Amino acid sequence: MLLRFARARVCIDTFCLNFTVDMTQAEKIQDNGKEKDKEREKEKDKEQQRGVKRPIAPAAIPDPLQEQIQSSFVIVIHPGSKTLHIGRATDTLPVTVPHVIARRHKQSGQPRFEDNLLSREGLNKPETNEQRQNGLKMIDQAIWSKKMSNGVRRTPASTEQARAYNCQIRPAVLDSTTRVRWTNTAHHPSFLVGEEAIFVNPNDCYDIHWPIMRGQLNIHCGPGGSLTAVLADLETIWSHTIQKQLDIPLKDLKYYRCILLVPDICNRQHIKEVVNMLLLVMGFSAVIVHQESVCATFGSGLSSACVVDVGDQKTSVCCVEDGVSHRNSRLCLAYGGSDVTRTFYWLLQRAGFPYRDCQLSNRLDCQLLQHLKETLCHLDQDISGLQDHEFQTRFPEAPALLYQVRLGDEKLEAPMGLFYPTTFGVVGQKMTLLQYRCQGDLEDPYDDHYLLATQIKQDQSSKSAVDRKAVSRPGGGLDADASGQAGIGELSNLPRGCGSNSSGGVTKGELELATAQGECLMVAGEAEEPLSANLSRKTAILSQFESKALGLDKAILHSIDCCASDETKRKMYSSILVVGGGLMFHGAQEFLLHRIINKMPPSFRRLVDNVEVILRPKDMDPWLISWKGGAVLACLDTTQEMWIHQREWQRFSVRMLRERAAFVW
Repeated sequence: MLLRFARARVCIDTFCLNFTVDMTQAEKIQDNGKEKDKEREKEKDKEQQRGVKRPIAPAAIPDPLQEQIQSSFVIVIHPGSKTLHIGRATDTLPVTVPHVIARRHKQSGQPRFEDNLLSREGLNKPETNEQRQNGLKMIDQAIWSKKMSNGVRRTPASTEQARAYNCQIRPAVLDSTTRVRWTNTAHHPSFLVGEEAIFVNPNDCYDIHWPIMRGQLNIHCGPGGSLTAVLADLETIWSHTIQKQLDIPLKDLKYYRCILLVPDICNRQHIKEVVNMLLLVMGFSAVIVHQESVCATFGSGLSSACVVDVGDQKTSVCCVEDGVSHRNSRLCLAYGGSDVTRTFYWLLQRAGFPYRDCQLSNRLDCQLLQHLKETLCHLDQDISGLQDHEFQTRFPEAPALLYQVRLGDEKLEAPMGLFYPTTFGVVGQKMTLLQYRCQGDLEDPYDDHYLLATQIKQDQSSKSAVDRKAVSRPGGGLDADASGQAGIGELSNLPRGCGSNSSGGVTKGELELATAQGECLMVAGEAEEPLSANLSRKTAILSQFESKALGLDKAILHSIDCCASDETKRKMYSSILVVGGGLMFHGAQEFLLHRIINKMPPSFRRLVDNVEVILRPKDMDPWLISWKGGAVLACLDTTQEMWIHQREWQRFSVRMLRERAAFVW
């Protein structure tokens, strides 16, 4: 019995000793972990003092990327200048509404204000008519120079004959009244959206606002033109459409995510404000921001393409390869389908348009002209001669009328303005926009300016070290001169096509980068005059390039020419994807293909096996492709790390766009 008790006591003592040793080791490990954490904190403090950028890693926020995301809880928003495409990622087609809002006056007697889609700055100048005539002459020459499919040159139709016939036309009354009615405002709604806003009676006390113009927020000095007012209009339009068209209560948006499609060349400050509105005002749980051109390739199922987005008020061209938009290839042309509509109206007037009360200031007349352009205009040169057409006018509080009109080359000349933009008659405006460097954001300390400054300092220190080594060697003076000349050569390395003998340009971002590097080199006292002369020359080239109105075909050739390698250029020539609703004319695909083949560099005609223009991939409407690509993006596993969550945005703001955006912010 005593022996058993002794053995048990020994076992207990051994267990206690082992437990004590284990506790001591655990305490040591814990103490070592605390010391390591303290050392890490000290290293972080030192790095922050030295200005070292660390990746954003919000440890206090639980990682939400492991959640299973349902596509039915993802809303894809593609805002355009004229229309808004919005819908769930699982929808076959998005909801399409006019991107317009009517706001009731807060005070009686307040003057009315209305944005007009077909008017723009640069019109009604003394040079406008002359510029239009010159553009029309170039179009007529191009029409005559190209033979029809039967080998015969096209005979121009007589405008005088068409005018003589149209001036005799009187409308026929179809009905004394029409079913079209003004929007009922008897209950005095504070705002109206979409079609209801378009059909607001001009005598009612409402202002009409289109919050996006030419792909950018419609900031102007008139009523409702401030950034705050434009963002409020966007919030109201989107919230109303989500609630009424998608049947989603606004209080449930905290369970939904949003994919926002933005132009390739955009104002970053505006994008920041829109994302802030989506997350903090409307209350989405997470947001992805992606480029329209990349989403267009997703929607069409292409890995690489030169994406040509012809919208209502702007046209953008960009080369996309494997989901990446090439920065140097981006172009934004400040014209689109509305400019074609306005030009068609000018040609109709010249041909004696029988509807003589038509005015560009009347929004319903603008709708009629848009319809006539879409149904009558074409790019098929085999259609020639004078032809008779009919159209109806159905306006509120007016009889339904039937008109006959005889037209000839006007139907072809108007859409050809996209290739000869001087026909649009816009004077003194920037018609070609390039990718530019962001002006900086106080909430984003590690922006382009920070990276540029650190790069310049690093280049300075490395250059000084090289110079010291060169001076220490015999004949070092020659090496130093060669180094200085190399610096000037690097400064002048701008994108292809920026020389005086080319039709290309240089991006503002790279020009500013070159300017900053030039200032840095001039501070060191090297080659002041050559650098300043070089930079001033390139600034003049850039200004001249942006003021020049590039035709659509020349813009495509310039964009492809800015690609880095011949292999990439070959891919782009073999896949030119046209999206948007501005080029949906009969014969547009063959017409654009003919102009690209005739104007592409001769060296590439031998290298490119097949030049292809894709207008309707998978038989989809061109205006739908980018939105469909956003819906495809919501279903990809690789996009899970691109979501910007509400709590992350509240903590880090615009820095999350730099870390999470799929493109270089």
